[in-house]
Amino acid sequence: MSEAVADRIRSEVESSDVVLFMKGTPVFPQCGFSNTVVQVLTYLGVQFKGVNVLEDDEIRHGIKEFSDWPTIPQLYVKGEFVGGCDIIREMFESGELREYFSSKDIALETA
Repeated sequence: MSEAVADRIRSEVESSDVVLFMKGTPVFPQCGFSNTVVQVLTYLGVQFKGVNVLEDDEIRHGIKEFSDWPTIPQLYVKGEFVGGCDIIREMFESGELREYFSSKDIALETA
């Protein structure tokens, strides 16, 4: 991965408290795994920024090297890589994800 791509990814990760590198957009996820993470974050009321890796092949491949994680989606909270779909789903089901967001001072909106 070039330094320019790493800088672009770093910039995205630092641009918002919660960033999801995903296939598609939060409104229109284009894979089931990305959709699952969007649904979890939406259910919890977490404000997040989606980065559509399908729009940029360098980002799509670079994010895997950046995080040393082979799959997409990838969730970052306050600059820290949290995990992919399976980890996020497991954390959500156990209640750990809600606690994690609270420990990072991420507001959860309840309806």
